[in-house]
Amino acid sequence: MLGVIVLAHGSRDPLWRAPIESVARQIADRDASALVSCAYLELCEPDLATAARDMVAQGATRIRVLPLFFGMGKHAREDLPQRMADLAAAHTDTAFERLPTAGEDPRLTALLAKIALETQA
Repeated sequence: MLGVIVLAHGSRDPLWRAPIESVARQIADRDASALVSCAYLELCEPDLATAARDMVAQGATRIRVLPLFFGMGKHAREDLPQRMADLAAAHTDTAFERLPTAGEDPRLTALLAKIALETQA
């Protein structure tokens, strides 16, 4: 069973989570058979390890992590690879895949350019 974790930095402001949760809902809407969860590096819950553990308990055998970071900063470059390695060590029967950060996807950067140039009605 496939699991998808939408991973973001985290914030104490509950309104900050709305767009991250929206991405998760849209993933679930596109594939009702996938387990989908949000996770955060800090400042709110669940963290990545907890989200992964919950998915494994629900039967996930493959988990994709979508990091919603725009740039390749320290979290994406150093912290996330270590956390992914920790997940793989803790759940040896589960395949983990770290997707590129959102900002590395040329489809997203092209969409942002399009949005910036669109005429607002």
